[in-house]
Amino acid sequence: MQPSQNDPITPTLILASQSPRRQEFLRALGLDFQVRTADLDESRLADESPAQMVERLAQAKAHAIADRLPADAGPALILAADTTVALGDIELGKPVSADDAVNMLTILRTRPHQVHTAIHLLATANGREVGRLNTTTVHMRPYTDREIAAYIATGDAVDKAGGYAIQHREFAPVERLIGCAAGVMGMPLADLRDLLADFGVPLNIDLAPICASLTGAPCCQGE
Repeated sequence: MQPSQNDPITPTLILASQSPRRQEFLRALGLDFQVRTADLDESRLADESPAQMVERLAQAKAHAIADRLPADAGPALILAADTTVALGDIELGKPVSADDAVNMLTILRTRPHQVHTAIHLLATANGREVGRLNTTTVHMRPYTDREIAAYIATGDAVDKAGGYAIQHREFAPVERLIGCAAGVMGMPLADLRDLLADFGVPLNIDLAPICASLTGAPCCQGE
């Protein structure tokens, strides 16, 4: 039986990220989604702030996935994200080596910095797209060089912007944060909820316990 013209066609949600953490967040929200990755040059442009960079890259990732979809693909809603750590105008992306991670953690020790995460939604059916930037200020505790070395030895720092994960229980590098713990981990859930609702995908769930269980911190906006 063919659907009538009045039957809504639910778009396929596509996550433009291979990040296990972002995938875990979407599963925790009860969302069905596909995973596709965009191969982009993620270098920062001249005269571009770290915040502007993540906004541009999130949008570019969404468009890269849309451009590669087959011509006969049904409607899709593409979700892309990008995260970076910034100490002033200094961008601290993913470390390229263990020594690089040590340098990042040494620079950040006891110093407040910002974590910028941009998310971007693109609907292929009509080309509508909306982005949102989430910025959180993070204050690091006075961890020791020995603690840095022990954390680096776990291998956890390699794929993390700024060389750390706020949720790592043994290292626990963060003294306090002002903003969104989920945003620091790469997917600000309250912002995502709002954008999905704007695209006709409401999340009728209580975000607070989900966010707290994923981040180990109180939900900043999900009440």
